[in-house]
Amino acid sequence: MSKKQKEEKEENLQDEIIEEESVQESSSPEAYVSEEDSKEEVIEKSEEEKLQDMVSSLEDENSSLKDQMLRKQAESDNFRKRLLREKEDSIKYANSNLLMDLITIIDDFERAIKSTRESSDFNKFHSGIELIEKQFVSMLDRNWGLKRMVSVGEEFDPQLHEAIGMEESSDYDTQIVIEDYQSGYILQDRVLRPAKVKVAMPVAVNPEAEIVNEK
Repeated sequence: MSKKQKEEKEENLQDEIIEEESVQESSSPEAYVSEEDSKEEVIEKSEEEKLQDMVSSLEDENSSLKDQMLRKQAESDNFRKRLLREKEDSIKYANSNLLMDLITIIDDFERAIKSTRESSDFNKFHSGIELIEKQFVSMLDRNWGLKRMVSVGEEFDPQLHEAIGMEESSDYDTQIVIEDYQSGYILQDRVLRPAKVKVAMPVAVNPEAEIVNEK
């Protein structure tokens, strides 16, 4: 064997030894552990990314819910303010319809007063005032349920009448209203103002006088 062939053989042998060592190193426990560590790092990184995504999603959801809450609160405040404003307006203008009816009566009075400047006919003026008064009372009854009591000739009722004066009378067996000083009014089914009246009282019977009359 030549010297050159011998050297080539030694080089091939060294290459095989190096290759075997490389294979052994790759299949050694240390190499396996290194690969496992690398996989765990990848898994850990993936879990961390998932957690970050979850945190980001929760933050977005929290921001959205907070925005919705603020919107609902603003809507509730606006609704409450609108109700309060409507209530104030309702109270402020509650008597608008009544005042419109009263304005019509005022117009009638103005026309009646104006007529006195053009004519000195008292009877005509008096008739006009009576007509206005009747229209006024009728309007209150028709539109507002306010009725004027008719007390004269009725039996005295302390729930409806306030006795201002009394006199004895043999014409009546019970207490009867004979004069109306101030008219009373009933609103719907409630006495708004009792009538101030004069009442006729039955004459008190004297027992001794009855006995004398019987004899």
